[in-house]
Order: sequence, then structure tokens, then C-alpha cells
Amino acid sequence: MGKGTRGHAQPARRWAAASEEGDVAAVDGRVRRSRDRVLTTAFELLSESGVGGFTVDEVARRSGVAKTTIYRHWPSREALVIDAASRISAEQEVPDTGSLEEDVMAILANLGYLLGTARWSSVVPSIVDVAERDPEFAGIHGRIQRGHAAPLRKVIERAAGRGLISATADPATMVSALIGPLYYRRWFSREPIDDQFVKTIVSNVISSHRATGVRGRGPHA
Repeated sequence: MGKGTRGHAQPARRWAAASEEGDVAAVDGRVRRSRDRVLTTAFELLSESGVGGFTVDEVARRSGVAKTTIYRHWPSREALVIDAASRISAEQEVPDTGSLEEDVMAILANLGYLLGTARWSSVVPSIVDVAERDPEFAGIHGRIQRGHAAPLRKVIERAAGRGLISATADPATMVSALIGPLYYRRWFSREPIDDQFVKTIVSNVISSHRATGVRGRGPHA
């Protein structure tokens, strides 16, 4: 009799364990959706009001997630701001058209478009401000800038390997000369970043670093 009871108990235990696993998965799914809703709302609020105007109260009101729940995941306002700001993506594909000018044009044209349309573009100035005093925000800012620079650095280094630009050309200097004017127009002069502006930058920078005997092909070729 006891033996039969043990035999029936094993499937019951397995069923109970499976039920518990299902409950845990359901809870995990709800937690994940709740976190995603909070982070999405937090990023939207950052885009509208910057770091200075960011409050957990407003995130809770907009997201519909209770403040107590938010503080269980993020112990402070700053922790939530940092997590939301970390969602800023600056990654771009690296083109390879066979022309340095055309590759750089493609990258800068895309960056110029994002600077004028992407939500993160309005968040960056407030991150720069806080980054002056907060090393965690400085890290976020550095990651954004490295993301912008990475595809340009790759095409410049590839061009150097192909002998298209001078062996003495410094990729970091070239990247600064290419991106800097776009930042200036977006956040300082607020002038449009149009195709002709980008073409002029590319032509000036590439022509001044072109290897001897190499003819250009691109905006003014």
C-alpha cells in the first residue's frame, strides 16, 4: 500500500514543480514587461525635459507602474536615469563602397539625419552637463561618442591600409574634423545639416589627407 502511494506521489510532485516553474516564468514575464515600460517611459521623459526635469513621480504616472515597484528595481532617481540613458544607441553600419569619400558621406549623412530626428539627440546636451560632475554619466557620454566615431575610424583605417590616405594621417584628428561640424550645427548654431554642408566637410577633410597620386571619387569627383 505504501509503495503504491509513493508511485502516485512522484507524478504529483513533478506536476507541482512544473506548475511552480510556470508561475515563476509568468512572474518573470510580468516583471520584464513592467521594467521595459518604465525604461521606455523614462527615456521619453528624458527626451522631453532632460536630466534636470526628470522625476520618478512622473515616470510612475505615465507608465502606470507604482513608485514602490520602480524603487524595487532602481534604488534611486539617478539609477533609473542612468539605465534609461544607457538605451541611447549610436551604432551605425560600416559601408564599403570602394570610395573613401562615399563611405564617409554615407556615415555623416546618416548621423546628420539622426541628429535632427532621433530622440537621443535632445537628451545628449543634458547628459554632457551632468557628465562634467558624474563619472557614470561621463561613461555614458563617452560610449555615445565612441559609437559615433567607430564607423568613421574603421573606414579611415581601412583607407589607410589601401594606401588611399597619407600614412601620416591621424584617424582621431580626421574623425574630429568630420563629426565636429555636425555637432556644432546641431547644438550650437542650430543651422541645418544638409547634403551640401556634409559634402563640403568630406571634401575638405579627405582632400587634405589624401595620399600623393590618389585621385578622389565622391562628392566633387
